[in-house]
Amino acid sequence: MKEPVLSSYPLQDMEEALRESRSLALAGQFAAFTMHEIHGSLEAIANLNYLVRTNPDNTELVMRFSSLLDEQLGVLMGLSHQTLSFYHSNESTEAIAIAPLAEAALRIHRHKVAAKDIRLEKKLAADVVVEGHPGAMLQVFSNLIGNAVEALPVKGTLQLRARCAGGEAHILVADNGCGIPMAVKAKIFEPFFSTKKDRGTGLGLAITKAIVERHQGRIRSRSSTRTERSGTAFRISLPLRASKSAH
Repeated sequence: MKEPVLSSYPLQDMEEALRESRSLALAGQFAAFTMHEIHGSLEAIANLNYLVRTNPDNTELVMRFSSLLDEQLGVLMGLSHQTLSFYHSNESTEAIAIAPLAEAALRIHRHKVAAKDIRLEKKLAADVVVEGHPGAMLQVFSNLIGNAVEALPVKGTLQLRARCAGGEAHILVADNGCGIPMAVKAKIFEPFFSTKKDRGTGLGLAITKAIVERHQGRIRSRSSTRTERSGTAFRISLPLRASKSAH
């Protein structure tokens, strides 16, 4: 029996199989990371709960342990949101208006934005509508805005733009922060790569890219570390939602 000839498979099918393989590999890595983080948080919660029960009359200690419990629960909630976004089914998509979605993502980070007195420049066209999963796309916006806010100095500038062009939605998230060094720029979408040391998981941008690609889109970045001209911009391109009259 002859082995199938590689060239007999359509290039589009081969590319789709490769994307699926990469997606499954990332899913496996993400699952391993998630279980490791959940285990760590559950251990911390168990220990803190024990300390609360053994010091019921020490109000100051109980309040401090309770605050630490809240932090660990926040970690678990964040992992839950990321997991649901990453493994979202390809079914039950709906129309997503980009402008209100971007505003919702901004509200998630409003305290950090206010703390740094960040200037917001928004140009979000109301007619930019795509098809997809709102929860997953909210995670994409939140990841990009969160990274930008962390990179920005006090009184820095965050730009959000959305427009339609060439049958696609183009969304820009840009900051005038410190920029990404050229030596690491090629690795930013790789799973578990992070420049935040112990503060980052290295999965945010990898998950962002996977979600965008599952929505048949693309994500690109450009960055500069030059003095007075530093900053980073991410541009997402997604297919526009087909109008009902087109069917």
